[in-house]
Amino acid sequence: MCSEWSILLTDGPVKRRYDSPARRDRAAATRQAILAAAQRRFERDGYAATTVAAIANDAGVALKTVYLAFETKSGVLRALWNARLRGGDAPVGEQRWYREVLEERDPVRRLALNARNSRRGKERIGPLTEVIRAAATTDADIAALWGRINTEYRENQRAVVEGMALAAGLDVERAADVLWTVNHPGTWQLLVTLRGWTPDAYERWAADTAVALLLGPQDAVQR
Repeated sequence: MCSEWSILLTDGPVKRRYDSPARRDRAAATRQAILAAAQRRFERDGYAATTVAAIANDAGVALKTVYLAFETKSGVLRALWNARLRGGDAPVGEQRWYREVLEERDPVRRLALNARNSRRGKERIGPLTEVIRAAATTDADIAALWGRINTEYRENQRAVVEGMALAAGLDVERAADVLWTVNHPGTWQLLVTLRGWTPDAYERWAADTAVALLLGPQDAVQR
């Protein structure tokens, strides 16, 4: 039975739990405040140096509230990654920007759209990705998260190359490895963060390189 008032039968007195849209909105707002505070701390101080107490203090909530919502510090980082990665509520595979790539029939244009998405994603979550990559060397839970990120990202890149007429000597698996490498967060870190490339320059390079390596000689990428 669904209603705003739920009656729980126990061996003792009847207990009532009030659940309202306002309460749910407050809980969601608290969760977002915690995630925002955690992101600032993780990106500024790193994972190891950030404490749950510091996150709670920055978010203006009790320490217990963070633990009730996320259980552990690694749980906070996992939740933060999932929230920032999607840029919405739907899984990546259902996001309009990803579906647009898979539905594009022209392979050159498809790779250009994929490079665009790679650039936008790195701009949104690049620093957070570096937090996870660094933390994975010392934290088993985060190492598992980093492994899942790499696996799922390669699967997404494999879906992009499926059905393409690939250059001679390439099969889908090798092509997926190539596209995964071109668009990998580590490549962005090297070129943009360390070498100072602009995001526009990275996007053009990622599109042109993917076309050259996967499709062979082509006309200029149409963006």
